[in-house]
Amino acid sequence: MKPPNIVFILIDDMGWKDLVCYGSPFYETPNTDRLAREGMRFSDAYAACPVCSPTRASILTGKYPATVGITDWIDAHGHLHPAQGQVVDVPYLKHLPGKEHSLARALNEGGYQTWHVGKWHLGSDGHLPEDHGFEVNIGGAHQGSPGRGGYFSPWTIPPLANADVPEGTYLTDYLTDQTLDLVRNKDDRPFFLNLWYYTVHTPIQAKPEKIAKYEAKAKALGLDQVQTFAEGEHFPCEHKKDQRVKRRLVQSDPVYAAMIESLDQNLGRLFDLLDELGESEDTVIVFTSDNGGLATAEGSPTCNAPLAEGKGWMYEGGTREPLMVCWPGKIAAGSTCPTPVSSPDFYPTLLELAGLDPIPEQHCDGISIAPLLRGETFDRGAVFWHYPHYGNQGGTPGSSVREGDYKLIEFLEDGRLELYHLREDIGEDRDLAATEPEIRDKLHRLLREWRESVEAKIPAHNPDWQPHTPEDQ
Repeated sequence: MKPPNIVFILIDDMGWKDLVCYGSPFYETPNTDRLAREGMRFSDAYAACPVCSPTRASILTGKYPATVGITDWIDAHGHLHPAQGQVVDVPYLKHLPGKEHSLARALNEGGYQTWHVGKWHLGSDGHLPEDHGFEVNIGGAHQGSPGRGGYFSPWTIPPLANADVPEGTYLTDYLTDQTLDLVRNKDDRPFFLNLWYYTVHTPIQAKPEKIAKYEAKAKALGLDQVQTFAEGEHFPCEHKKDQRVKRRLVQSDPVYAAMIESLDQNLGRLFDLLDELGESEDTVIVFTSDNGGLATAEGSPTCNAPLAEGKGWMYEGGTREPLMVCWPGKIAAGSTCPTPVSSPDFYPTLLELAGLDPIPEQHCDGISIAPLLRGETFDRGAVFWHYPHYGNQGGTPGSSVREGDYKLIEFLEDGRLELYHLREDIGEDRDLAATEPEIRDKLHRLLREWRESVEAKIPAHNPDWQPHTPEDQ
């Protein structure tokens, strides 16, 4: 039997609640919601990091970011210096190492044609998609956002800077056009389409007619009359200490909603083509995001409530993601899964679904979740995070672990521990560290042992640090 095609859709900065099937009260996502109707929707799926590059590395390697050595987003222009606050950010790799036997390479060796379309953000020359097993690279570059000019052409993304398109072409449309051409012109091998859209990363830009639609919708729903933002504490790192965290309280940004709709319509185009070509039943589709929604900085375009915070934070809003997997006839339509899973799990899972042998020495942190997709009972075990950096969005360096329904966070500035029971307290409002010391200590020991096993780097104390004073405000 021919192995299935694999379509891996990764959205940049999409929050857990940015789809209607996950409870969005404002955005419109009928095409994407189709994956939940026709496949399995996960309620407790996680990115391996609250920012992009580390999660992307985890998907392609089957390893946690701390194992790979990419623990923060990669600055494409070399301007990013270690952030300093109470501690100093640790050093990290600025590219995906060539020694990693990527998922694309494994699938290519297993008989797949391999295509990367969209954002890469895992290194420049010598470390691009074509250097990691992809036969085709459309749009994958060192930089992590569309850059100067934004989503409307002409673009400054190096592979697309000279694209022969009408001025004003929307990037999400263009990438989908190129994707459809690849599918139409495929050869006889199964294909692995790594479709990593740039949207909905900043700059938040959309088509004027769609923005007008959501401006009218916001007004009709009275969202223009409610309190939209709440200002919080100052940023904890030195280069932003004059700024305050600005939290969005409701989903109401018309431009962001318009971006979501354009994305959804483009996914509908892809799904329709697979139907037209008779490929849908022979195609596994995975849909997820690289980190939580941008809810506390840079305009705070979305809201992840009831999850706490968002991109760049160790709380659930930073790492819990939408995840849907669809394979008609193989995965039960309309099914849901509450088992926690993490992005390193995709590598061994997709190898198993493709009928290929595992490579345990490569995907050493990932665990195949194929049993869950078959509807079987399966305990994935503990999930770990290590983000020893100051997030641009207000988060501070930390590590965390989830085992069962409990999640422990260790904040690396001062060693503070917080413990939450996520099944009863999804918003992480009730810290149980003081009232459930046995569970706290057990999870802390588990977290420390894991960090030691992967040789995770720990931020050093900043001897020049001074706490904020009233004069800073």
